Amino acid sequence: MARMKIKVEMTEGAIRVRHDSRTLTIHAEAPDAESGDETDFVVRLDEIDHWDAPDQDKEIDIVELQQILDAVEKELAKHGLTVDFD
Repeated sequence: MARMKIKVEMTEGAIRVRHDSRTLTIHAEAPDAESGDETDFVVRLDEIDHWDAPDQDKEIDIVELQQILDAVEKELAKHGLTVDFD
């Protein structure tokens, strides 16, 4: 299976993922200060299930999800940032 080509863009308060004509906006949070976690962002996996409108009826399957997460992690690492997928 060919890997999908993904473009990741960091915006203020979110991570934007583009694949073909589809877009996914991932809301990233700062980690809880009391947790002692040294990661820069936390992404809630249960919030990543469908593409943004107008493709909101298209589910993101497990293979796509893993490729999206890999691309996000790689892009943030380029900027010296870390992400925790919860």
